Amino acid sequence: MVTKAYPLRMLNHNNTEEHVNNNSGGGGAEPYVGLEFDTAEEAREYYNVYAARTGFKARTGQLYRSRTDGTVSSRRFVCSKEGFQLNSRTGCTAFIRVQRRDTGKWVLDQIQKEHNHELGVEAEEMATTTTTTTPRPVRAPAPTKLAASVNQHRPKMKVVDESDREQRSSSKSSIKRFKSGEGEVSNNDHHHPKAVSGSEPYAGLEFGSANEACQFYQAYAEVVGFRVRIGQLFRSKVDNSITSRRFVCSREGFQHPSRMGCGAYMRIKRQDSGGWIVDRLNKDHNHDLEPGKKNQDGLKKITDDVTLTGGGLDSVELIELNNSNSHHHVIKKATSRENRIGKEWYPLLLDYFQSKQTEDMGFFYAVELDVHNGSCLSLFWADSRARFACSQFGDAVVFDTSYRKGNYSVPFATFIGFNHHRQPVLLGCAVVADETKESFVWLFQTWLRAMSGRPPRSVVADQDLPIKQALSQVFPLAHHRYSSWQMREKERENLRPFPSEFKYEYEKCIYQTQTVLEFDSVWNTLINKYGLRDDVWLREVYEQREHWVPAYLRGSFFAGIPINGAFEPFFSASSLDALTPLREFIGRYEQGLEQRREEERKEDFNSYNLQPFLQTKEPVEEQCRRLYTLTVFRIFQNELVQSYSYLCLKTYEEGAMSRFLVRKCGNESEKHAVTFNATNLNSSCSCQMFEHEGLLCRHVLKVFNLLEVKELPSRYILHRWTKNAEFGFVRDMESGVSSQDLKALMVWSLREAASKYIEFGTSSLEKYKLAYEIMREGGKKLCWQR
Repeated sequence: MVTKAYPLRMLNHNNTEEHVNNNSGGGGAEPYVGLEFDTAEEAREYYNVYAARTGFKARTGQLYRSRTDGTVSSRRFVCSKEGFQLNSRTGCTAFIRVQRRDTGKWVLDQIQKEHNHELGVEAEEMATTTTTTTPRPVRAPAPTKLAASVNQHRPKMKVVDESDREQRSSSKSSIKRFKSGEGEVSNNDHHHPKAVSGSEPYAGLEFGSANEACQFYQAYAEVVGFRVRIGQLFRSKVDNSITSRRFVCSREGFQHPSRMGCGAYMRIKRQDSGGWIVDRLNKDHNHDLEPGKKNQDGLKKITDDVTLTGGGLDSVELIELNNSNSHHHVIKKATSRENRIGKEWYPLLLDYFQSKQTEDMGFFYAVELDVHNGSCLSLFWADSRARFACSQFGDAVVFDTSYRKGNYSVPFATFIGFNHHRQPVLLGCAVVADETKESFVWLFQTWLRAMSGRPPRSVVADQDLPIKQALSQVFPLAHHRYSSWQMREKERENLRPFPSEFKYEYEKCIYQTQTVLEFDSVWNTLINKYGLRDDVWLREVYEQREHWVPAYLRGSFFAGIPINGAFEPFFSASSLDALTPLREFIGRYEQGLEQRREEERKEDFNSYNLQPFLQTKEPVEEQCRRLYTLTVFRIFQNELVQSYSYLCLKTYEEGAMSRFLVRKCGNESEKHAVTFNATNLNSSCSCQMFEHEGLLCRHVLKVFNLLEVKELPSRYILHRWTKNAEFGFVRDMESGVSSQDLKALMVWSLREAASKYIEFGTSSLEKYKLAYEIMREGGKKLCWQR
């Protein structure tokens, strides 16, 4: 059931006003799932009134956008004490979420009413505000529309994506200046409080412009004894104007050796009048202060440069204050990149990375910095096991950005490989600040550096232009295959107007053609049949056919990643996804990671301890059972068994070279050409299964059986599919790996082997005695070698 909500004041059908008391009904009613609003603004005002009645303050939380058209699809309104960014916040989880329906209405679909702090104080403040404001005159709307708000002004709270649509005009008040002798501040605007030398900033202090606030905090910093620089700024989603600014201690952050993560700052927020007010403040420093240290040259230079810009700090995006070399700095209007990562994620993740480095000497992480203002952007990390896995299974990589399919709270992406059990293995993680070429280039270069500079042979990733450009720049030799989910979405969107007969033939052309020549022929016939030569989308995808058509992909190695369908993501939706909240992210990340690695350990155990039944008497079957993992052997065994259903006919022979036609019994259309060299036993098939998956196909096995090849040549048994694949990096010690990286890989390898050794060695007393004796003998050899 969906119910209409009237937040603050309702009009009856006769257009007469019906005032609603905050304590009964209307906006004071309890929110519940199913409550409907005409707009998201109605929902926000409704929650504000409910918050005032209940005894807390509300603010706007995250919003989620549609990946299709970029419009806002849902919003969260939260308790003002949500999160931990300020000392006043307690991590309160109370919120409502409204979601936009196809009808254009907004419906409350999620709610949390419980708070973790005392209620009541905010109610009095909000009530005072409500009773002292005058209702605006309203025009009676239709019965189904929201009438009006009882408040003349919206509540003073942080709105991350909306601002007053009226054009603000900044008052041209003179800049407050500190007199060197008296420390007085002069200001022509009598509404702004006067600051004196040594006075401290406080929440509510007003300024006529951002320049005034800048110079006030500058003078305060000189008195107290620290240097200042400008931190983050925030912009309106409506008109892109600057809505708030932070002035921070110069030792804030960790991007430079001189910085030590100082948390002192002052934040100012633009008012509807065009002025600015201090709304957040932290005076505590974590370092020694030097009271009275002046920097008048730097202050003068800043003042001059700000004057030259014309708009002052209201329009300047980056400025360095109190810098010892400030006379070399020039103010410039720099365009900072968009950042979709919430500020609160950085301290959580960086703290986690540093703690992991104390446990894992091979743990790697990197932070991308904005070249304009030095702020953090994208993050990448990989533990030693992920880096070790890449040494064997980094030849075919999936760059999974499935967070882009819909709404997300964090742009969490993963690098995934496929191990010798055909299971997904983690090769690195990232949170992506923005979807630009620069961001992806940095990410791919960082991943390559973490993986000892070994580029993949193939990459499965989205087809967006920034990703394509970054891949071609960082991995120029890798075959880029488009993500199947994205191709399917584009097919549904662009093929919707076509008849079902065309869609059937289209699918048949894509997925049933076996060779490049066959595909091109069938495609041209299809396009001519339906007269679609001028269709822009079809022409475009045909030009990019080597990135998504199976016939063009079979010649490249993709480690068995399915061509026709979507692969299984590394983290299941129940463990971790793009909507995982901040407070649960690390725990669910580690839980999902351990679950996957436990599955890998089970498959390792099964491959070493379970013996699959042989289904033929062929020596090659016994050879592969001894070498391959259980999963890979079953795939090979199926190909071997299926080869008995094929006929083999020699069509050409010259010297050591022979060509065979292999076709299925009873199916003339299913046939492939196999070429064989008797000198070195080299063989190739037109189905290209070995090139694509690294396993011999039934067609080559049929030829080997006909020619009585009793054992597969070593070149056709890829080490990555064998039981000992995880120790294969030892063979590549001299392939350019640094000594530090190699040591980290060896440490992980020995730790993993030791954990298995302990697990099996403690299963019984007899096995313990045997394991201890083996370990003691091995220790003697190691000591002797040393």
